[in-house]
Amino acid sequence: MLLFQLQGSDDRPIYARIAEQIKFAVASGVLRPGDLIPSVRDLSRQMVVNPNTVARAYRDLQQEKIVDPVRGTGLQVAQGAAEVCRDLRKAIVRDRIRAAIQEARQTALEPTEIEAILRDEWTRSNGAPH
Repeated sequence: MLLFQLQGSDDRPIYARIAEQIKFAVASGVLRPGDLIPSVRDLSRQMVVNPNTVARAYRDLQQEKIVDPVRGTGLQVAQGAAEVCRDLRKAIVRDRIRAAIQEARQTALEPTEIEAILRDEWTRSNGAPH
């Protein structure tokens, strides 16, 4: 069973956050083309949200061609969705980093200080350079 969670500090609509988590799961290979995603009912129970919220996220994913309906079964990850989701994931991460850099600049941090913070946080998260 896939576990999706909502972070309390995020101001975006819940349906958008649900859709993003599914996109990230596809991008990382946790969900692969042909895999079924949880039903609206199951995911709404797991996340403790209204089923209409999950249904909205799923409609958006269908419109973006990330998932396809399977008659009588539910929704499955579409062929080609992984590449689309990897590109989306990069764009989302890039936007978040860009916003953090902008905020750091507005507080008058020098570029070298911003770089040092980024390196420190990368190391702290046990990330390794690719």
